[in-house]
Amino acid sequence: MSYRIRFAPEAREDLNRLYDFLLERDVDVADRAFDAIAKAVDFLRNSPFSCRKAEAANPFLRELIIPFGGAGYVALFEIRDDKTVVVLAIRHQREDDYH
Repeated sequence: MSYRIRFAPEAREDLNRLYDFLLERDVDVADRAFDAIAKAVDFLRNSPFSCRKAEAANPFLRELIIPFGGAGYVALFEIRDDKTVVVLAIRHQREDDYH
């Protein structure tokens, strides 16, 4: 079974924020980070339940760890039904929490 991946508007804003942050410092690093996030999110098409639970009480709210450099990113997502995964937020692992 293959899931369709959707991004909530907040997650798209997160992607833009993270990309813009790196773009100010190094274009190549920004592009590589974006590619790493895209590749990791694509993993959710086949195995969203293999990611860790974000809340013990909700088995459908999960986090995807995305390695990149010395830290990486975390994508919060929800498995909506047997066909759809929605990425709700993306943050750098050194950020306090999801925005």
